[in-house]
Amino acid sequence: MNTMTHRGYHARIEYDGDDELFFGRITGIQDVVGFHGDTVAELKAAFHDAVDDYIDACARIGKDPQKPYSGKVMFRVDPETHRAAAIAADLAGKSLNQWAEEVLARAAGQDNDAQVRKAS
Repeated sequence: MNTMTHRGYHARIEYDGDDELFFGRITGIQDVVGFHGDTVAELKAAFHDAVDDYIDACARIGKDPQKPYSGKVMFRVDPETHRAAAIAADLAGKSLNQWAEEVLARAAGQDNDAQVRKAS
């Protein structure tokens, strides 16, 4: 998967073979902010401009720009999975939240980045 990051905002990048251009959309927010470019350099500049313009436009109209993610995750799992995770967390000497954050970070390819950010 091809992605870009700027000022805490992320975008997934795709290529349209018919129009022969790269395009993307900021992910993780409900507002729709898209951009495109004919080259990677143009695409990168368009993404940076789109993020900056989004933040500036929100400021002009007195709206807080949406943040990509709040840090709160709510989801349902099978009760046996919940039980197994709670036991694994307890055995590791951690709260279920701490344990789950580490497991999710590893699964997302962040390894210990989340713990490093929390410590700083």
